[in-house]
Amino acid sequence: MKIITILGARPQFIKAAVVSREIRKKYEEVIVHTGQHYDYNMSEVFFEELKIPRPHYNLGVNGGNHGKMTGEMLIKIEEVLLQEKPHLVIVYGDTNSTLAGALAAVKLHIPVCHIEAGVRLGTLHNPEEVNRIVTDHVSNLLLCCTKSGVGFLEKEGIKAQIALIGDPMYDAFNYYSNSLNNISRTLTGIEEKAITIPDKYYYLTCHRPENTDNKEALLEILKAADSLDSICIYPVHPRNKEAVTTLKKEYGFNNIYLCEPVSYMTSIYLLLHCKKVITDSGGLQREAFFAKKQCITVFNQVIWPETMINNRNQLANAKENDILEKLALEQSLAGCEEPFGDGNSAKKIVIAIEDFFSRKV
Repeated sequence: MKIITILGARPQFIKAAVVSREIRKKYEEVIVHTGQHYDYNMSEVFFEELKIPRPHYNLGVNGGNHGKMTGEMLIKIEEVLLQEKPHLVIVYGDTNSTLAGALAAVKLHIPVCHIEAGVRLGTLHNPEEVNRIVTDHVSNLLLCCTKSGVGFLEKEGIKAQIALIGDPMYDAFNYYSNSLNNISRTLTGIEEKAITIPDKYYYLTCHRPENTDNKEALLEILKAADSLDSICIYPVHPRNKEAVTTLKKEYGFNNIYLCEPVSYMTSIYLLLHCKKVITDSGGLQREAFFAKKQCITVFNQVIWPETMINNRNQLANAKENDILEKLALEQSLAGCEEPFGDGNSAKKIVIAIEDFFSRKV
């Protein structure tokens, strides 16, 4: 049986690192990289570092608005599917690559497996929410990371096969956290000298348009980071490098170190050794939960309700005072269950695929 896996963005590479390893024990897998994340530090380094099988196809689609990007991906993915004739298409998460892969497959009557199904924010103003909902409603096999994901799908009356398999990001976190001894501790600065990761620091990531396309919001986040009691390390996403560097030049921000995007292994090291985390990333807030680090999520919607316990993850407005007030609260690890599974989701994904096809026969 042939499976095509559609990848395009950094979080999807991380999940595929553990899932593809299990898939290839039983099935032929063809990896298609849409090119959505194309920068070396956002794409190529992940394939090298995590030993992900090389993509059979790189479609080179990046840049432009949502419609243009998704449309170009849809055309090129369809061409690959017609050529390869897979038995199943796997898509991950909520990106434009996810949506394009699902739409291309369903129009060719190829079953779609959506990994990380059922995540809901409750607003169509968020472009990722649109991608999630449409992908879930055209998929045949919906694999959920958490019980809340299953609940959302059931409320929407989706009749596709649903399975709770845990979070492959938790698999990856457990697996790669034990392989950090040989990673470089040097960070490459943006218009600054390279530095060795210090002993005490905060870890900041910020890339969502809601925070980076709004100068006032981004400024407030940077003001909060600059006023912390230790340096704040901020790997800057390519799409908002210009805005961030402009604000740093204008306001100084001597307590923030801007560096190039870091590899997954370096990110895990930064997470495990930091004091606290400030982010707007759905992935990093889960990883902070795995690492038992307090996390402040600068966003107006709960993405992963399972993390919102005992101050371990708190929403904050893009306001300096609100961010600092939330950071000052102490977290508790009491009653610390692991709602993201047992670290064996990749194996459970293969079992779910086997079960899906056994029911079709």
